[in-house]
Amino acid sequence: FSDGVFAVAITLLVLDLHVPAFDHLPPGRLGAALLALWPTAAAYTVSFVTILIMWMNHHRLFEQIERKDHALLLLNGLLLMLVTLIPFPTSLVAAYLQTPYAKTALAVYCGLNFGMAAAFNLLWNHAAHEGRLLADDHDQRRVRHITAQYRLGPILYIATFALAFVSTAACCLAVAALAVFFALPEKPPRSQE
Repeated sequence: FSDGVFAVAITLLVLDLHVPAFDHLPPGRLGAALLALWPTAAAYTVSFVTILIMWMNHHRLFEQIERKDHALLLLNGLLLMLVTLIPFPTSLVAAYLQTPYAKTALAVYCGLNFGMAAAFNLLWNHAAHEGRLLADDHDQRRVRHITAQYRLGPILYIATFALAFVSTAACCLAVAALAVFFALPEKPPRSQE
């Protein structure tokens, strides 16, 4: 179910990429019309990568989670609900990035990212608390490492939310940088010998 929700959300992003209308296009201007689609293409790319990374991290969590309970299913549902919202602020940013409303559009996008990071933390903290839903022989160092890494998400995304009101260019770069940061492969925790 979760994989299906991620797949639908990532697929819906492409619906905002529209072929320029031939009947409104001056002769020889297709190239310029395609270049004018850059905000939509950029928003699509960042959101696609964001959803892809979230899907990868979701799998990473569920590699550790062996059991489930009612609360875990509800928290997973909350996360998936937020994932399905990603196409909306993506469209908002694409439409308003080059307007005076860009800061508000970016704040909505970053606010959703903050919400998703918070939902990931709620899900993970519920499952990992005292090993509640983890395998009996789980690696405690890995669990601590994941917990520490996940704590960064809400802090970093609230910073991008604030940055949206200061500089749209810096906010866009920060959002893209966070996508790259969370896409980096997990570094195994060092053993303490």
